[in-house]
Parts: sequence; C-alpha cells; structure tokens
Amino acid sequence: MHEDKLVNLKDIKCAQSVISESPLGVNETPLLQKMTSFFPSVDQSIDLSLKLENMQTTGSFKLRGVANQMAHLPEDVKSGNKLAITMSAGNYGKAFAYALNKLDLSGICIMPLTAPSSRVKLIKEYGIKVEQTATADIQKTVDRYVKENGCNFLHSFDDLSLMAGYGSIALEILESGVKPDVVLVCCGGGGLVSGIAAGLKLSGLQDCRIYAVEPEGAACMYESFKKGEAVSLPTVKTIAAGLAPPYAGKITYQHCKEFVEDVLLVTDQEIIDSMNLLFHRGFVVEPSGCAAMAALVNNKVPDVANKKVVVVITGGNVTPEELAAFLK
Repeated sequence: MHEDKLVNLKDIKCAQSVISESPLGVNETPLLQKMTSFFPSVDQSIDLSLKLENMQTTGSFKLRGVANQMAHLPEDVKSGNKLAITMSAGNYGKAFAYALNKLDLSGICIMPLTAPSSRVKLIKEYGIKVEQTATADIQKTVDRYVKENGCNFLHSFDDLSLMAGYGSIALEILESGVKPDVVLVCCGGGGLVSGIAAGLKLSGLQDCRIYAVEPEGAACMYESFKKGEAVSLPTVKTIAAGLAPPYAGKITYQHCKEFVEDVLLVTDQEIIDSMNLLFHRGFVVEPSGCAAMAALVNNKVPDVANKKVVVVITGGNVTPEELAAFLK
C-alpha cells in the first residue's frame, strides 16, 4: 500500500485475514444489538448497537491495526537489526509494546508529558524504551531517532496498514447482519474512523453516515475540515488524552474527506458524563472511548430518529483510581 492513495476494500479484506491469523490474539469483539432501552436519555426510536472494542486484546481497537502493521514490517526490523519507533499517548503505544514483546523485538515509544503514568509504566514493562516530551515536540523527537539511530517509524494513526486493519471492524459489523444508517466513531488522529468509514462505504453502504467525534479541546480533524487541509493545533487540552494528537494526519484527512459525513465536537464534561452513564450500565470505558456515545446522548447527531445507529466504544484502558476520580 502506498501513501498516495486511499485504502481499498481488498486492503481491508486482506488485513482482516492477516488479523485472524495473527499470533497476537486479536479478537472479534461483540456487537450488542437492541441497546436503546439501556439508555433512556437516547431517542427511543433509534435502533442502537454498541461495538465493544474496549473488550479487544490490550483493551482497545489499536491491536487490529498494529497486527497488520507488524505483518508488513521491513526485514531489518523483523530480524532485530533496526528498532521500531512510534509516538503515542497510550493505547497505540500499549498495543505496539505488546506486539513487539510477543514477537521478541525491541522498540521505542515517544509519549507526551501529559500521558497517564499508568500507561507509561505499562509500556515500559513490555520492555519498550519510553521517552516523554512536550506534545509539540513529539514528531521532532521521532524524526531525530530516525535520522540519528536509523529507527523504523511506525505511525500511530496516519498509516494505510493501520487503517486497513481498523476497517475489519466495519466488516464485522456487516457480518453480524447490521446495516447501519449512522455510525459514530471517536476520533483522535483519524485512523480508526478512516478505516471504518472506508470499510462501510466500499462495501456498498453509500447512504450510511459516518461521523468522527472529537473533544472540543483537541479538534484537529474538525479544524482540518474547516480549512480544507490537514492542520496542526498549537495546543490541545482534553480529559481524553487518547484523542489529543498534535495534528491531523494527511492520509487520514483525505480518507475522512472521502468517506466521513462530518466531524462532531463534544465537551470534556459530556465525555465524563457519558463515561458515568456507560459505567452504570456495566461498561468500563476510558474517557477517550466515550466521545462517540457523548455525541449521541447530547443530541449532537443530526437526523437519527428511527435510524439504525452503531456507536463504537473504542477502549477500556482506565485504572480503578482514574475511574474513581471520574465517577459519581
């Protein structure tokens, strides 16, 4: 796959096959249907399904993309002659570290200073070197390692292999028999919503509306849509650390423009309230995994009455201490 084109259905189907055979233990996650009555604040005419990627191995959807990336590693990385390097606020870094550990390889993860300490500790425990820096300096730090140490950079969101892997979620939704009218996906760098949207649209659901949902304090894709190109933001600040990359990906922006209906914004308080709502219905979800649900609960999604709606719950990597701080 080349970075000058969009992911296609063959790429996604190949990735699904790679993932199913991967030694990394990627799961087909549950799609819970007929869930509307669990959430009385939601329009009860909606036919609501939840895709539970918080139940994925390593606690988030990221391993799907990482498994496909690892299958396409250069030989000098597979042999251990070169180190793999990435940047991540947590969930991608965890999946990256888990995968390299399983494959008996080493790597480096550049993390923002704002990353939860529990994530930093966990990634180190997999045997991965972690270096933390200011969010604005993350890409420069990665570039320095690539230049000075010859590391192989695996992008944590702006990567076609990742997007193809994430597209397997779309295929699983369709294989379950659900043909959604509306799909809501949390958006950080945009890799997940790119893959899911491409998978649904290219499978023939041309009338399905896929929305990316971002925090107001980290609205990179929203601002990119407004400007007509992928943008960087001077500062990002949100409780949802996994949805706060320093910039929107150029490749993910192109996919979102092609396949995504629009970008919706939610506040940190709306995210926390949705985290509480989900927890009291039996779902442990991290703040970054709640944004899509927050958009639905807070009536941010246009024209959903009587529609089949799928909300992707993207991750459950939250410690008991973090949960206690947010729950009420």
